[in-house]
Amino acid sequence: MNKLILNAGVQEFINKNLDTDIMSVLLKKSLFAGVSMRELALQIEAKNKCVNKLPLWFKTPQIYYPDKLSIEQASSETTARYKAGIVHGKTLLDLTGGFGVDSYFFGQNVDNVIICEVNKDLSEITGHNLRILGATNLAIHATDGIAFLKTAQRQFDWIYLDPSRRNEANQKVFMLASCLPTVPAHLDLLFNHTENILIKTAPLLDISMGIKELRHVKEIHVVAVDNEVKELLWVLGRSFSGEVRVKTIDFSKTGQQTFQFNLSEEKKAVSTFALPLNSHYLYEPNAALLKSGAFKLLGQRYSIHKLQEHSHLYTSDLLFKFPGRVFKIRDLLPFNRKSMERYQHKKTNVSTRNFPETVALIRKKYKIADGGNDYLFFSKGPDGQLVVICCEKVIETYF
Repeated sequence: MNKLILNAGVQEFINKNLDTDIMSVLLKKSLFAGVSMRELALQIEAKNKCVNKLPLWFKTPQIYYPDKLSIEQASSETTARYKAGIVHGKTLLDLTGGFGVDSYFFGQNVDNVIICEVNKDLSEITGHNLRILGATNLAIHATDGIAFLKTAQRQFDWIYLDPSRRNEANQKVFMLASCLPTVPAHLDLLFNHTENILIKTAPLLDISMGIKELRHVKEIHVVAVDNEVKELLWVLGRSFSGEVRVKTIDFSKTGQQTFQFNLSEEKKAVSTFALPLNSHYLYEPNAALLKSGAFKLLGQRYSIHKLQEHSHLYTSDLLFKFPGRVFKIRDLLPFNRKSMERYQHKKTNVSTRNFPETVALIRKKYKIADGGNDYLFFSKGPDGQLVVICCEKVIETYF
């Protein structure tokens, strides 16, 4: 950490050049003693990544930015706030501190947060920023979290881990056995020091596999932002032996969509099937719900019919609020060239669900442009027939 970067003149240059091309910054002659143009470019690049993801950090003066990868790997403020709502108590140990976003928000709900970050430079940067942000109840240690826990002589109300999803070759990984620290191998150590564990994993991790590898899973939170799953959160309880509760949430500019269930409810649920009709409605679950796998239960809860077992689209003659997108059906067509002629050279939004052809192939094959207000869903009906559902999006204000 080069503290000269925090000097007033350097900070002014960074803020004035946030919209400047990075290459032009790198090509400039050195402007400040002890600060290279490469360092300035890295600060500008990293800070720009925080505009929407970490607005508190972006707007706060004297924040020092690490490399852009540390920003990319950090939680957003939206997901970090949600995480903080899960924990409570007097003490929390964050074994994988990183840029400190999660720890900062944990500190809003927990009296004292202890952070471990093995990268000394990042630890120094995070510690500086947390002091600037006024997080006085957080203490950071430049050490490996597992090594710290092995010598710890105390209990914590919560232990939090966000295992690194980069291997030694800097390649992305997501399996629990490939991430560092390897959580399943250290569960006994973790439970020796806490009753409650919160783990953040990649969205790609299979839920059934996670339950198998992690003991005493109490809750699974599927967290999405703007219909993109950002993380899976696993709540483990040392004494817990009941049913696993799954909670899904999707944050968007218009609000939040939630859905909760026990895994046994999905196993017991039964789907009904139907083709959509003109003037009926088409329901498309959001990404968090699709990741959760509550396909049968969703239809049962809302009394809606699936198009086909593996299509994960639903239909009803009733209009209601739904955790996903809702469309008004204008027409149902068989999938053939004649049906598609009316959409050639027109702007149309195209989606496929359980369909043998890709969106790109359909667009190319039938010369369909992207955009507009019309939506085409290519899917299968109850008997496996290929169908095209023509519809328009229902605006939420219509509910």
